[in-house]
Amino acid sequence: MSPTAGPVTDLLVRTAPAGTGTGPAVGAGLSVDDLHASLNDPALTSMTLLNEITGRFPEAVSFAAGRPYEGDYAPEALHRYLDRYTRHLHEDRGFTPEQVARALFQYGDTKGVIADLVARQLAVDEGLAVDPTSVVVTTGCQEAMVLLLRALRRDPRDVVFAAAPTYVGFTGAARLVEMPVRQVREGRGGLDPGELAAEVRRARAEGLNPRACYVVPDFANPGGATMSTADRERLLRLAEREGLLLIEDNPYSMFHDGGRRPPTLKALDRSASVVYVGSFSKTAFPGARIGYLVADQPVWEGGLLADQLAKIKSMLTLNTSSVAQAVIGGMLLEHGHSLERASASSAEVYRRNRRAVLDGLARRFPDPAAGVRWNDPTGGLFVVVTVPFEADDSALEVSAGRFGVLWTPMHHFYAGNGGQRQLRLSVSVLTPEEIDVGLDRLKRFVADRSG
Repeated sequence: MSPTAGPVTDLLVRTAPAGTGTGPAVGAGLSVDDLHASLNDPALTSMTLLNEITGRFPEAVSFAAGRPYEGDYAPEALHRYLDRYTRHLHEDRGFTPEQVARALFQYGDTKGVIADLVARQLAVDEGLAVDPTSVVVTTGCQEAMVLLLRALRRDPRDVVFAAAPTYVGFTGAARLVEMPVRQVREGRGGLDPGELAAEVRRARAEGLNPRACYVVPDFANPGGATMSTADRERLLRLAEREGLLLIEDNPYSMFHDGGRRPPTLKALDRSASVVYVGSFSKTAFPGARIGYLVADQPVWEGGLLADQLAKIKSMLTLNTSSVAQAVIGGMLLEHGHSLERASASSAEVYRRNRRAVLDGLARRFPDPAAGVRWNDPTGGLFVVVTVPFEADDSALEVSAGRFGVLWTPMHHFYAGNGGQRQLRLSVSVLTPEEIDVGLDRLKRFVADRSG
């Protein structure tokens, strides 16, 4: 029975001693120092910080949320997608009614039940020839990252690389499996292969073992950069030469400006150097919690890397929800296996909103000498603004409380080693009218902090 809550219990929790070799003083509460070290890491607190501030200032215009556009959500679509997938099992795969029921209600295959549909989507949208046996369907993209990093982390010398700035979800996943992340400078064209080569050499000189590099080649979160095809080729040659695995995360490539998309790293890969990580959170809807990875690297003892990752998944989540997979499967079937077609309406909203933010910033901050500048991404959900003051968590508190506008401090994406005078604006969930109101409030906040 847990102790009764109250001032005395609160005092015990605050003053509980650290472990003495026989375990923490559980009866008196736990100290965070008695728990895994990752729980003190800023990477694990940045998302909860934004949620907490958003909850306290519900009237603020929020450029902080990275959620997808919600205007196309319709509950009846869930029933339609589920029905479409059920008919697919019966008509295309020859399932009996009993087999259909079992496929939806029972535990499913650990590697997933829609791997074949995922493979077909990658063929349609990305020109990738993927064997379904190399696909592992996961509970969100985050699980895919944890599975892969857990498999790669053998001993304390192992390290991975990621661009600076980088997605905090990857940094947090690495912290959970005690895999150090070495950051690589990102330029206007994304992760710099030359900088990565230098960091790999530096790590080896320190006695470390470089295992992989996490990269978002298209409209990266948070910086919005896109790698050129030439740099993608350079990165692949580097990975092959150095024995480095590339973890390609591709959540935003569908949200381009209407031009031709460069090929994915996986499409260019000829040496099995790329593990491709995907998600349906932005292109379908995040409530399904469906992600996946393509790990077709052969394992000397037999099988593929995907099979080894499935072993870890069997001890983590056992399998990904069959019902959620069925809904996503039905969506793919309804749209001819194309996420680009399925997400076309949302992509148009993002193009409109991104232009509204960029044009709105130009109108409100026309003088470069004022110290406010921003990047000009050609796709994705994010714009990064540089300001002439510290854009930290305390500044965000003032911005939300006094000026009614929320944004994301960029320092969270640099593991505390950069971005102190930058903020990220998300374009995904606001209307053009809300964007105008929010940018007016941002202008007043910037003027107040710059004066």
